Amino acid sequence: MAALLLATAFGLAVHGVFHGIRLYRSDAKLPPDLALALEVGSTRTTAAGSAIDRLGMRHAPRVLRLMGPKRVDKVRRKLDMAGNPNGLTVDRYAARVAVYAGLGTVAALSMLMNGRIVLAILFFVYGLFWTDVTIRSAVNRRRDDIERTLPDFLDVLAVVVSAGLGFRQALERVAEKYEGPWADELRITLRQMDMGLSRREAFEQLRKRNDSEQVSMFVTALQQGEELGAPIVDTLIQIANDMRRTDAQNARRRASKAVPKATLIVTSFMLPGTMILIGVGFYYASGIDINDLLGR
Repeated sequence: MAALLLATAFGLAVHGVFHGIRLYRSDAKLPPDLALALEVGSTRTTAAGSAIDRLGMRHAPRVLRLMGPKRVDKVRRKLDMAGNPNGLTVDRYAARVAVYAGLGTVAALSMLMNGRIVLAILFFVYGLFWTDVTIRSAVNRRRDDIERTLPDFLDVLAVVVSAGLGFRQALERVAEKYEGPWADELRITLRQMDMGLSRREAFEQLRKRNDSEQVSMFVTALQQGEELGAPIVDTLIQIANDMRRTDAQNARRRASKAVPKATLIVTSFMLPGTMILIGVGFYYASGIDINDLLGR
């Protein structure tokens, strides 16, 4: 029974992550920010729902009430930073929490009945936090993609602006040539400006939607350059250089952290294993009888 529950939970998790069931747009109840992004064809808002969403949607309102308004706002912000992967909305998040929590609870009770307390705790924690783990992973992937794209994008934008186009027109022209999360965010920003938001407010919304220091640096530098009257081309080039310098520092920092980890693995596993292998080789090569050594 426990093995069947484990297989079911794992299968549903894999299906929910890697497969989706396409919904018609009229069936998808999207918040205003997602509806806005759909208008510009953004890849962050694919209106898809998995079998997990369908299964738990009837329990979503109850989960949202238990979460409370503050928790719901935090989840909505996380979904924005994750780029709303596969059209994930707050309702679909609550549906997945309901399904995974239910499966985790049933599996945990089954483990408790068999006296396996540790496995029961693991299943229960899995059910409660698996959805948040997948969102956090999506946030990290999206941030890495944006930070990898942003410096080159700024270089191209600086060239286009220096050719004579205004900043708004250059931003549209360059965004059309790029694909991925950063291009999606720029299209949303441009669409917001078309709907009447000021450039400053639209870029503030861009900052809030992304959990990235480089995006924050980009928005801050643009605003400061606009206030001080600095040439936009020089500002863009300076931002790109600062971002590459920051990337290099982060890479050196990650490398310095990797050395102690590698040393720990070598000393904890590889060195003892090598010594055991050498000892066993000497023992078999010497032909010594273990009974003679033990006095038997």
